[in-house]
Amino acid sequence: MDRRKFLTTGALGAAAAPLATPAIAQDVQQWKMVTAWPKNLPGPGVAAQMLADRITTLSGGRIEVKLYASGEIVPGPGVFDAVSEGTAELYHAVPAYWGSKSKGILLFGSQPFGLRADEQFGWLYHGGGQALYDEMYGRFGIKPFLCGNSGPQWGGWFRDEITSVEDLKGMKFRTTGLASEMAAKIGMATQAMSGPAMFQALQTGALDAGEFIGPWTDSALGYQQVAKNYYWPGVGEPSSAEECGVNAEVFGNLPEDLKQAVSLACESLYNPVWTEYTTKHAASLKKLVEEDGVQVRMFPQDVIDAMGAAAKEVIDELREDDDELVRRITESFVAYRDSVGGYMSYADNGQMNARAQVMGY
Repeated sequence: MDRRKFLTTGALGAAAAPLATPAIAQDVQQWKMVTAWPKNLPGPGVAAQMLADRITTLSGGRIEVKLYASGEIVPGPGVFDAVSEGTAELYHAVPAYWGSKSKGILLFGSQPFGLRADEQFGWLYHGGGQALYDEMYGRFGIKPFLCGNSGPQWGGWFRDEITSVEDLKGMKFRTTGLASEMAAKIGMATQAMSGPAMFQALQTGALDAGEFIGPWTDSALGYQQVAKNYYWPGVGEPSSAEECGVNAEVFGNLPEDLKQAVSLACESLYNPVWTEYTTKHAASLKKLVEEDGVQVRMFPQDVIDAMGAAAKEVIDELREDDDELVRRITESFVAYRDSVGGYMSYADNGQMNARAQVMGY
């Protein structure tokens, strides 16, 4: 896909006037979905359109969702407030963008050395996480749903090779969420910016390195043109959940069957979105290496060790946060992480390590 098609839609848009209620014509509710992504960006842009279409379909056409890409109504960082304030009925983004609202929000998206995509879903649906998710977002008038996951994030694109943790100190690095706090603790100069902006910053040298998602989305944005060292593992985000936030008043006014339609639309896309990322990341990585000259490199062990120590500090600080709700969210996450973490060492980790050994991956 031509990177320019969605770079042009990433510019900031004009602020929109709030709507008191969704437009209704002949009992059909017309909802605006604002997103944090350029239109049709491989990965999240595609997933957002899938969700808009699925809500429309599962509602039997009684809710018509029209997607607006980043900048078309509000800029990407403004979609949370747009839904909270009633400018739009729902948004598609990731929790990692809302740390300024509460650090507790960040745990619902990803955590350094934290949960895989299936574990993240498990925490919310089987470990008590959804009630805490609802409570936190309820403060802002939003009903939240997970609706996808981009899987393990990569460590990032680096202009220069990394030989030790000392190389990272002072490095200008794009990342988001709790991964940003982890990186800052080992001396990196972290910056938050959009995916298209990251390309431009790497190109001009305003950034030394940065991570966005993974091979499928990253290659569409052209990072391989300006940085050739692609590092793993992305321990700052073992997975990254995508979410849909619906204006709580609008959602609360729906009849029960339409509430179920919206909920099921989100839930039913989690696995399809996650597995599409996995499938297309794998194909894209092969192309990056074989055709674009990208060097796939593992972080040195001292980098992983330093990140691990920093990640523990980040979580420990959340466990002592002044906000009682943040503390409860953190304790719930830690309990679930430690419960499944030990099991996964035998189950998924054991299977994957054995497969790689036998198959020579």
